[in-house]
Amino acid sequence: MTRHKISTKFLSIEKVERIIDRKQKIELSQEAIDAIQKCRAYLDKKTDTEKEPIYGVTTGFGSLCNRSISKEDLSTLQRNLVISHACGVGEEVPQEIVQLMLLMKIQSLSYGHSGVQLATVQRLIDFYNKGVYPVVYQQGSLGASGDLAPLAHLSLPIIGMGEVYYRGKKYPAADINEKFGWEPITLQSKEGLALLNGTQFMSSYAVWLLIKAKKLSWLADIIGTVSLEAFDGCLSPFNINVHLVRPHAGQIITATHIYNMLQGSEIISRHKEHVQDPYSFRCMPQVHGASKDAITHVQDVVETEINSVTDNPTVFPDEDLVISAGNFHGQPLALVLDFLTIAVAELGNISERRIYQLISGKRGLPSFLVKNPGLNSGFMIPQYAAASIVNQNKAFTMPCSTDSIESSQGQEDHVSMGANAATKCYLVVNNLEKILGIELFNAAQALEFRRPLKSSQFIEDFVAAFRQVVPFVENDTYMHELIQKSIDFVNGVKVLMD
Repeated sequence: MTRHKISTKFLSIEKVERIIDRKQKIELSQEAIDAIQKCRAYLDKKTDTEKEPIYGVTTGFGSLCNRSISKEDLSTLQRNLVISHACGVGEEVPQEIVQLMLLMKIQSLSYGHSGVQLATVQRLIDFYNKGVYPVVYQQGSLGASGDLAPLAHLSLPIIGMGEVYYRGKKYPAADINEKFGWEPITLQSKEGLALLNGTQFMSSYAVWLLIKAKKLSWLADIIGTVSLEAFDGCLSPFNINVHLVRPHAGQIITATHIYNMLQGSEIISRHKEHVQDPYSFRCMPQVHGASKDAITHVQDVVETEINSVTDNPTVFPDEDLVISAGNFHGQPLALVLDFLTIAVAELGNISERRIYQLISGKRGLPSFLVKNPGLNSGFMIPQYAAASIVNQNKAFTMPCSTDSIESSQGQEDHVSMGANAATKCYLVVNNLEKILGIELFNAAQALEFRRPLKSSQFIEDFVAAFRQVVPFVENDTYMHELIQKSIDFVNGVKVLMD
């Protein structure tokens, strides 16, 4: 198996996805090794010769920045920083995101501007390659000075403390260190700060969210197209000429995607008694497309972030500079994570409206999509469930980035709250998957009432795959199980997004 070499080459979201999907091990390139060692050697020399205080290296942290620390206490200072900042609470961060946190932190440290030991970075790589995932908690970060609390939990096992998951079981970090023969790292000057400063909690969530959101955006097109066919909708709103005169990229992409999926359909090509469809069908290019454009913008920002140095102070060996500044501030991520939350929530919002149209007894479809409504409630309540989830998503779209709560005795007087934006967006993305699962459940049921007419080969194949796990509902049955199977189907679909 080939290994991914950590280097200064651009790391895209697609590259991260390939690394994860292919279960690639990682290693430092020689370029990264040289940069890390050069920076560490420079910082050691600087602390020996510099008479002026260097923030976080020879001083305390935050509002304690004016407290000088003696040379013999520099290692203790860094250890104290890690253990005192491990104040995370709430639910545990999913291991798939902790895996990304390790990768993102390694990438950021590899540029040679953080002053860490090579051994410290290598230990993070060992964790990643062995599947040792520190226990990290979702709550506790203000998104500036970076993700202090969650990154402290990520770093505890380096010094032999905290807990980790290994092969799905939780262990004290000390036990896993013993298992692999790893000695706790003795942190040198600045190392604790380099590990804790940074935006890797926010950015790792953002990477995961983008991968998932892009997939669900395409699935929204596919499932919306099944609904369009089931509703006996019109093809004309997807004609490319309409979209070329309002040429938003996402709008054009969505319209083309849906138009192509419908080629060869008997249902879409037959004469329509109605002139127009409701907006939830007719305006899929405009609504889905706007969300695609939002996702593209978010990706631009996130890719810049994961290819950046975000700890503080920043070390420049060649320029003989150690600069205390604010690259740890999560405002770029906070804003786009709130934006992504809105964009994803809107995909769920319009999906639920299509569900509502399908069960409403219009265009020859039976009320609630069963042959004997009245005796059977049919698909009445799945729409309730979707509406409930949509309502929750609407509440979650309240932005986090517009709030700031002063901390550290006023030294950190504006914070991004990007970490909360990230965890909130995570809930909304997972909720969208549920809503789309319920829409597909309804749409596939409704499509059966158009027989013997057939849709396009693509749509027929997609629905046939769905029917392998979720049957047509003749009479009232236990709907929860079928809804969950539908959600699981959406989760498991592999989507080509060329």
